[in-house]
Amino acid sequence: MALRRSRSGTKRLAALVAAAALILVGCDSGGTSSSGDGRQRLTVAALPLTDSAALYLARDRGLFAKEGLDVRIQPVQQSIQALPALLKGQVSVIASANYVTYLQAYEKGTLDLRILAEGVRIAPHMMDVLVPKDSALKKPADLAGKKVAVAVLNNIQSLTLNAILDAQDAGRPVYRQILFPQMGPALEKGQVDAAHAVEPFDTAIQGELGARVLLDAGSGPALGLPASGYITTADFVKKNPKAAAGFRRAVEAASKLAAKDPGAVRTELPKYAKVTADQAASIHLPSYPATADPAALRRLIRLMREQGLLKKDIDPAPLLAK
Repeated sequence: MALRRSRSGTKRLAALVAAAALILVGCDSGGTSSSGDGRQRLTVAALPLTDSAALYLARDRGLFAKEGLDVRIQPVQQSIQALPALLKGQVSVIASANYVTYLQAYEKGTLDLRILAEGVRIAPHMMDVLVPKDSALKKPADLAGKKVAVAVLNNIQSLTLNAILDAQDAGRPVYRQILFPQMGPALEKGQVDAAHAVEPFDTAIQGELGARVLLDAGSGPALGLPASGYITTADFVKKNPKAAAGFRRAVEAASKLAAKDPGAVRTELPKYAKVTADQAASIHLPSYPATADPAALRRLIRLMREQGLLKKDIDPAPLLAK
């Protein structure tokens, strides 16, 4: 199932994606302001992943404008990099925000979390554990004690992979933090034994290295699990109720479009993720839920509790912005 493309072409792809994934540093402007046409301007931090498709669809299809919003998108390499800017009010929302990170921040009292809208839920092959084509690793159980690259430690990737391996009575790997654009080179140089890659990097690494899928990381206990959402603060919702509600409606409308017409997502991806139209046609997409579901989030929270990523239960229902 690996896509074959020239090594130089895909390395240029990785370089473009890395260049597009900027860190929010020294941002002086506020996360909200008024546009010249009277619309409320919001700055949204987002990763260049399939998770963010509804955000870009809402912008490009005029759904935000319909709600009186002017949404400006700031790419980042990790959603956690935008947390300081969110706390300072320099960005209004973080898209593609990994729930695990932000639920932990909420528990610690670092962030008075509110979820404006759900991002994606895990679907088959939207993320895979990849190994070099000549790797001695042949089955998931072979990962025990091996070095596996993840974008952020103790997060949704390790959480779900641990759950899958535990269900198979297999040993767990040792995780190494490596940003998505660097996973391919790290795998090629032997710095890690496997890479837990998310689309569109998953398909790109397969194409560049001829890497093979050792494990569908969107299977078993991971399937259907909420992975990311559109995160803000309680203070933002309190001070900007109309903008918060309009943002939620626009994203939910875009998510319905994404779920109904995957082709719309595939058309949108090359505009922000630096993949070609041909590459976008072969990418495995996540599930785009129309609305956030407390029951689905409770499933995620239970898994976090089981693996020691949360010390106590959290009721997600009050965290969903109305």
